[in-house]
Amino acid sequence: MHIVHTLSELRQALQGAQRPSFVATMGNLHAGHLALVEQARPLGDATVASIFVNRLQFLPHEDFDSYPRTFEPDCAKLREAGCDLVFAPREQDLYPEPQTFKVVPDAALADLLEGEFRPGFFTGVATVVMKLFMAVFAGKAQGVAVFGKKDYQQLMVIRRMVRQFALPIEIVAGETRRAEDGLALSSRNNYLNPAERDEALQLQLALRTLARDALAAAHALPDKLPALEAAARLGLAARGWQPDYLTVRRRADLLPPQTGDGAGQLVALGAARLGGTRLIDNLEI
Repeated sequence: MHIVHTLSELRQALQGAQRPSFVATMGNLHAGHLALVEQARPLGDATVASIFVNRLQFLPHEDFDSYPRTFEPDCAKLREAGCDLVFAPREQDLYPEPQTFKVVPDAALADLLEGEFRPGFFTGVATVVMKLFMAVFAGKAQGVAVFGKKDYQQLMVIRRMVRQFALPIEIVAGETRRAEDGLALSSRNNYLNPAERDEALQLQLALRTLARDALAAAHALPDKLPALEAAARLGLAARGWQPDYLTVRRRADLLPPQTGDGAGQLVALGAARLGGTRLIDNLEI
């Protein structure tokens, strides 16, 4: 496995590749990241993973400075997963000057749910992903990038960005990897103390209950869903959580469901803070 830090090193290392496969990460890797790398391996002729903590997607009060940086263990895990190339740019390599040109996603998709509670987040995500795509796939006729479904809205934003810019990149979704007890794997799970780790399962359980109740009310879902969502939020709040949203949306556009929408068309999504840790999860219905 080769490790590079600059754009020139990356492009030199990828000269012989015709169809790179790519996984973007912020490091502090867990089994979910590695599953994406393993999924990407057979899809291209060179498997690339990036490690970069992107300042643009953190709000001023969020955990950019304290976000875990575990470069050496991350590289060891990527080597074991069969990654060919790690691109680990320094901030001055990826942002050599202030990034005044940015990719601003469609507000109809990016300003709801995560975008409502983290304004500007998806602009930061889209901008860095576009820069990484230009770094990895420059001069290539085609490529593939794998993104996890755990960040469901992010996956949709990136897919739409690639489609609208006509980038020759196939976006492949990776299923959410979970611990044995069902908790979605996340780098931020490391922030949880033992009691919070046990309690963290309640987010997925709340989404399962909401999904079950939404399907039971499918005949009048637009009318009944607000009360179901409110009950889900109140249930978590009663356990000491601070919910941002627990909601059921259409998979196609993340807008509220309409009469006739049902199984196979919906997704339950949730974000809530437990102690000092904000967790997200989702469940396709």
